[in-house]
Amino acid sequence: MDALLHQLFSGVASGGIYAGLALALVMIYQSTSHINFAQGEMAMFSTYIAWELIDYGVPYWGAFVLTIVFAFAAGVAIERLVIRPFHNLPVIALIIVFIGLLVIVNSTASWIFGTTLKTFPSPFPSEPLWDNHYISNHELGSIGIVVIIVAILFAFFRYTKLGLAMRAVAENPISSRLVGIRVGWMLALGWGLAASIGAVSGMLVAPILYLDSSMMGGVLLYSLAGAVLGGLDNPWGAALGGFIIGILENVLGAYVIGTQLKFSVALIVIVVVLLLKPSGLFGRTVVTRV
Repeated sequence: MDALLHQLFSGVASGGIYAGLALALVMIYQSTSHINFAQGEMAMFSTYIAWELIDYGVPYWGAFVLTIVFAFAAGVAIERLVIRPFHNLPVIALIIVFIGLLVIVNSTASWIFGTTLKTFPSPFPSEPLWDNHYISNHELGSIGIVVIIVAILFAFFRYTKLGLAMRAVAENPISSRLVGIRVGWMLALGWGLAASIGAVSGMLVAPILYLDSSMMGGVLLYSLAGAVLGGLDNPWGAALGGFIIGILENVLGAYVIGTQLKFSVALIVIVVVLLLKPSGLFGRTVVTRV
């Protein structure tokens, strides 16, 4: 029973990281109707920035905030300079741009920071709290950070004019433009927020996996599975899907399929959901009259 509880709690902790990146994927999907395959690489690059700041002596939480600001600015710049020129081109062109962005960011990170594994610090104490042996302090802190992010995003999109404008653009950019909303800048801000959320996921997963230019590959796959499971048009459903995938990964990997086949969990979930309920558990089914 203790081992099962440990796997469940660890799954929730992993799911929190997947939920954060799934949120970022959904935010890009709502603005472009496409998956940003470079989301994980952007998060990895931002995590390297945090590592450099900490290495230069910046306190962890100061580096954390500065990295979020950097990621936001980078996300806005990528949307304005890289994605915007391809906005009206065929779907395949945008997919190629995303894949090219993935390769460029990954190669740039390896060129600048090297390919040696780096230890990324955790801001949470190593000693377990309250004699807790089921979940580490870092995992517990990661869950807390993700919950705070989800709460902030909920309040932002529900109660602020800017958040409501971004929701309107995601729902109907043409009507939003007619009522005076600057659609282009709303999309750029969405990219900035997605990059910031991805950066948080990178900084939370780096102390577990070590910092490396390829560390976000598996995380992106699990996060995509969570987003597909919850619904690509529902941020909160995607976040919940990330938690579900984290639990399934840990429990099935430990007791059913083994750790060598854990990646197959995400792939199976993606295929099954796309076959049975393409809109996801909490997504909307869109019917188009032809």
